[in-house]
Amino acid sequence: MLAKGQTVIQLFEQLAPKHYAMADDKIGLQLGSLQKEITKVLVALDVTDAVVDEAIEAGANLIIAHHAIIFRPLAHLQTETPAGRLYEKLIKNDIAVYIAHTNLDVAEGGVNDLLSEQLGLIEMTHLEDVHTEKLQKLVVFVPETHHQVVLDALFKAGAGGIGQYSSCSFNIPGTGTFLPQEGATPFIGEVGKLERVQEVRVETIVTASVQRKAVTAMLKAHPYEEVAYDLYPMDLKGRVFGLGRVGKLPAAMTLRELTEHAKAVFDVPTVRVVGDLSRPIRKVAVLGGSGGRYMRHAMFAGADVLVTGDIDYHTAHDALAAGLALLDVGHNVEKIMKRGVADYLAAQLAKTDTQVLASAINTEPFQFV
Repeated sequence: MLAKGQTVIQLFEQLAPKHYAMADDKIGLQLGSLQKEITKVLVALDVTDAVVDEAIEAGANLIIAHHAIIFRPLAHLQTETPAGRLYEKLIKNDIAVYIAHTNLDVAEGGVNDLLSEQLGLIEMTHLEDVHTEKLQKLVVFVPETHHQVVLDALFKAGAGGIGQYSSCSFNIPGTGTFLPQEGATPFIGEVGKLERVQEVRVETIVTASVQRKAVTAMLKAHPYEEVAYDLYPMDLKGRVFGLGRVGKLPAAMTLRELTEHAKAVFDVPTVRVVGDLSRPIRKVAVLGGSGGRYMRHAMFAGADVLVTGDIDYHTAHDALAAGLALLDVGHNVEKIMKRGVADYLAAQLAKTDTQVLASAINTEPFQFV
């Protein structure tokens, strides 16, 4: 059985929900339709002519990419332009394009975690906090006979998480009353007769990201025709998600050694370096993409070096003067997301016939001579 396009994206957004993205980021479905069965998903860093040709040859009808193909509103769609030809090829071959950019950067298990883990960093924190999960308290009244069934359904749907604890709830026995009206088909009792039922008031926590799933699961498991439940907003804050990572190397390296290590693990031929190559490095800040404007964040976090891409001349001078080492490993190291996302999505779709491929096309625009 092939997975529907909406199902594929719903599963993917469990990893990188849209609300993690920075304001005005160009994410989501940018071209085509998800109202179809997906034969193959191609995961790519960039959507270029070569990547689209790869998708066509592989029989993929959905591309999930990190970098957007539409950055600003289109004034026209002329197919003699490079961008127009690309859109035309995608449309004619019924290939949808879905973009996950800063939401995938922020996500746990996303771009910055993959880069940091590849460097071998430990004890990681965020370079900048950008999103805090909103929490709500879900309260539902359940007959004693179905108390555990409803609890299990809620916990399986992701409710009940508080920090490092799961399956958290509070349960209070009591007596519920109701009088079924004409036309009702009560699970317990008779129409026109006031019922008193031994029930349990269940209280648990749900995050915004699982609220709909948890409520749906609860309603499905609950035996009543009309379920009494409430959702209350909470001041208590949930998990914090952030952009970039700051961590420690298991053992100190010189800047020169870290440079060689980065070249090897990121599979890049060269790295631009700012700082004394003999300097010892232990604490490392990492930010995929263009991270020059986060230099001050790295310094505030106590990092010895910032590993990122697209460092400009003046930022390099500012870092040198401030005593912060820089490793410009290039923007294209974000290619690490291809295998990471493909593996995640393949596991999520394992019970379907939809296949997931990581693009083999090198989209690095620079040559190193």
